[in-house]
Amino acid sequence: MQTLMLAYQSLGVVYGDLGTSPTQVLSSITVTNLTEEDLLGIFSLIFWSLTLLAQIKYIFVVLHADDHGEGGTFALYSNLCRHINFQSKLAVKGTSSESDADVISHSRGSTLPSKTKRFIERSSSAQSLVTFVVLLGTCMVIGDGALTPATCDHVVWMAVVLFIALFAFQRCGTNKISLCFSPVMILWYASNVSIGIYNIIRYQPSVLKAISPHYIVKFFRSNGKIGWDLLGAVFLCVSGVEALFADLGHFNRRAVQLAFSFIVYPAMVLTYAGETAYLIKNPSHIVNAYYSSIPAPIYWPMFVISNLAALVSSQSMISACFSIVKQSLPLGFFPRVNIIHTSSKYEGQVYSPEINYILMILCIGLVVGFKGGVELANAYGKPRLIVSLKRNNSMCRCDLGHDNNDVFDNISDADHLGDKCFSGGWVPFAISAFFLTIMLTWRYGRIKKRTYEAERKMSSIELDEMLSGGGVYRTPGICFFYYDIVNGIPPIMRHYLQHTNSVQEIMVIVTLRSLPVISIRPEERLIVGKLGIEGTYRCLLQFGYNDDLVNMEEKDYVASIVAKIREQAETNNEIQKIGSSAEKEVVFVIGRTLLKSNPNNGWLSRFAINYLYRFIQKNCRAEISVLEMPPDRTLQVGMMIHAKFVRDLPPNLEIDSLKLWGWLENDSLKLWD
Repeated sequence: MQTLMLAYQSLGVVYGDLGTSPTQVLSSITVTNLTEEDLLGIFSLIFWSLTLLAQIKYIFVVLHADDHGEGGTFALYSNLCRHINFQSKLAVKGTSSESDADVISHSRGSTLPSKTKRFIERSSSAQSLVTFVVLLGTCMVIGDGALTPATCDHVVWMAVVLFIALFAFQRCGTNKISLCFSPVMILWYASNVSIGIYNIIRYQPSVLKAISPHYIVKFFRSNGKIGWDLLGAVFLCVSGVEALFADLGHFNRRAVQLAFSFIVYPAMVLTYAGETAYLIKNPSHIVNAYYSSIPAPIYWPMFVISNLAALVSSQSMISACFSIVKQSLPLGFFPRVNIIHTSSKYEGQVYSPEINYILMILCIGLVVGFKGGVELANAYGKPRLIVSLKRNNSMCRCDLGHDNNDVFDNISDADHLGDKCFSGGWVPFAISAFFLTIMLTWRYGRIKKRTYEAERKMSSIELDEMLSGGGVYRTPGICFFYYDIVNGIPPIMRHYLQHTNSVQEIMVIVTLRSLPVISIRPEERLIVGKLGIEGTYRCLLQFGYNDDLVNMEEKDYVASIVAKIREQAETNNEIQKIGSSAEKEVVFVIGRTLLKSNPNNGWLSRFAINYLYRFIQKNCRAEISVLEMPPDRTLQVGMMIHAKFVRDLPPNLEIDSLKLWGWLENDSLKLWD
């Protein structure tokens, strides 16, 4: 029953874009002197595109390539990283510890031999290329998430109002959105099926014979190259099918499969069959095929339903954007943004305020800038009015544009393409380039930061020497030092001790770790270990996406950490010291590393580090933003490090299963409240 409910809800989130494709596919195939054989061939192409690409490829194959229930480009990449040992600079390997087996589904790398696997593992260029393609594909999906809503309504003021309402509604979560949007899509599919059956019975009952693929062969034989050119318009019937996989985490595989196989797929086939049956008797109406095929008495009700369905079609790409951004965060490919889990049952149902408002601004900017004209259609990828004329048994192509009286014969395919790019086709490339720049810059800066930390991180022996050498004064109390490095002691600790010459008697280095599970059991929330010298400890704070934010002001939380620390005590003196320190004031110290490019670096490196990365770092959320610390007892320590790139081969560094080249030098420290 739960799966059926999820299947129903998926109709309002996953299938909006794909389900509204019948309004544009046949209208984009504008061919004069259409014969019944041509129309049957076109319908056969549409049927087999839906069957092979959507039903078989995505529903029965691609959906099984999920990553612990998550779909999308980064889910595939994360799954791939667990089976192939990526070593290039740009690539990243998904890491998990052995202790995760009790709290999260943990899959180990493949041990099966593979020539492709061995080739990728030996070639850093291939690894970088795969990673770059993943980033580019992700950015193009985000760009589609901005363009899809922008093409829903060509009345500018109405579109702006609808966009504001649509994006404001996102905070309600996938569950409430789907409950509101699914009835619209049910009404849309039911209406289209009814109209399709009516048109089939009235105009051409034998139209379903076109499911035989031999009509495709006959179509290409009679139309030649023009038939192949029309494939671009035919493939609009599977526009939005990528959302099936990207939105997988919002529901589950079985629900998505049931909804498509038993509702969406048959409804779309009957809708296209009904349009084709109508066009066989009225071939001149193909320019406005969908709306022309609607019976006159129900035209205006269907016009309203279609506009509502067009608005719902935006939801699939918006939800997909939330999912892929959430997946890219733990891999270090996207700046930290706020990810709000809107469901206590399903991890994939997420909402990001920052991404939501960025998409809203882009959508409104596109509609206002292009004024809902043909340029916006070009930006989305809809072909312009291309007419194939038959003259003396030869074919020539004409672009009618806006004025049907202006006919330009023998226009090449390249000239059509160039006109489309200059008329708005550049927009998706610009949006993709914008997000790709952000992701590459963030990844570039994080690599340099982690390279420095791996080379300069402290050992427990060095920390013991600094604390026991007499140069550091131990004051009463407890100090929680927060930093985002999991393995080893961060180098900023060395600078903190060198410049302050003071630390509390009990010092706990705390690292936060978010796991993709609903909740962490209390006994697994805190993992505490000793760091050698008495009074120094390491704490790993783990939490699931539905766990409450940790409030550092609560005495119970501090007491739980103190209790864990006391369990690590080996002498009575240490136990007494922990107890007395717990009665003193607790201090919270946050470590932060800032990058600055070396003046000797190239202009691109200086611009990327000093401006782009610094701007992103200042405006994104901090790792410890999930914590609620008392501001009067919180100190932030910053370390400025200079990035330098040399041509000599530096040491080969191992960072979280990554081998990175290069180092950072000339560090200095800043201290502020």
